[in-house]
Amino acid sequence: MIIGVPKEIKNNENRVGMTPTGVAEMTAHGHQVYVQHTAGEGSGFSDEAYVQAGATILPEIGDVYAIADMIVKVKEPIEPEYKLVKKDQVVFTYFHFAADRELTDAMLASGAVCIAYETVQKADRSLPLLIPMSEVAGRMAIQQGAHFLEKPHGGKGVLLGGVPGVLPAKVLILGGGRVGCNAALIAAGMGAEVTVADCSLDCLRHLSQVLPKNVKTLYASELNIRRELPTTDLVIGSVLIPGATTPHLITREMLKLMQKGSVLVDVAIDQGGCFETSRPTTHSDPVYELDGIIHYCVANIPGAVPYTSTLALTNATLPYAVALADKGWQKACRDDHALALGLNIVDGKITYKAVADAFGLPYTPWE
Repeated sequence: MIIGVPKEIKNNENRVGMTPTGVAEMTAHGHQVYVQHTAGEGSGFSDEAYVQAGATILPEIGDVYAIADMIVKVKEPIEPEYKLVKKDQVVFTYFHFAADRELTDAMLASGAVCIAYETVQKADRSLPLLIPMSEVAGRMAIQQGAHFLEKPHGGKGVLLGGVPGVLPAKVLILGGGRVGCNAALIAAGMGAEVTVADCSLDCLRHLSQVLPKNVKTLYASELNIRRELPTTDLVIGSVLIPGATTPHLITREMLKLMQKGSVLVDVAIDQGGCFETSRPTTHSDPVYELDGIIHYCVANIPGAVPYTSTLALTNATLPYAVALADKGWQKACRDDHALALGLNIVDGKITYKAVADAFGLPYTPWE
């Protein structure tokens, strides 16, 4: 199979879909890999490293799409790429279709096979290709939240861990999954007073056993969230419903419960966001203020640490990419139900029910 690795063109996205190690693995299996010029530069991988691993470098993004049977990347195609995606071409990346009707329509029109990292799901309901970036995003969410709590950056001027004689900041984490757990670890390690809210009692029991003792758990009812907001300095939104849009757990009306200069970090913005007032931001313009509350809603948080993120992501995606290349997408998905759940769009049809439901469009099982 011919594999294409284009350079990411989303704002400040420096990750790359395949490392030189991945290229070497693909070529060892008899596949050809074409990498766009400087695609890996932002993550610390030179064109020379790719060539030494067996790749061929192509100068333009259009050249990569034109030659490849399968595109392996990090983020969803954006508007300039829509016309480059070919019929029957496999595109293996994060898509988050339910939050983007324009992208969904474009991929339906392309006739491509769209396999979304975020909906590949094992029998134990774990999301193996989302976990690495969730771990990074959860840790980064606290780092960024602490930064924007500083007065020069619009925040209320609170140090997350406090100092002797001064209480630490209060952090509320909505969602106790992989993002929430990692956020709690970092916030607790910095000395904050941390509360993780979730509607799964099993999740809360698990978190109470594995997290430090300065982390409390709370059932995520609207009333409980409302009670926490007046004294909370930083809220991390980390709710996930695989493949579907995220519910709004904090409405605009609820912002008035918070103190001015408090910070909301919406890690769920890729799936529409879990705050009603969220809208996507970028690393170059990461925050905005609304009703006195600082909103950080960067849609590719791990892109700020591309070396770490690329290695973590490709460690997880490479075995699936090799299977797709070795077997073709149909046999690979028949052989691996987890990978089959990644199929979101095939030949102009939506094959993931949550995406179809998000837009009221027909759902067609991929088989």
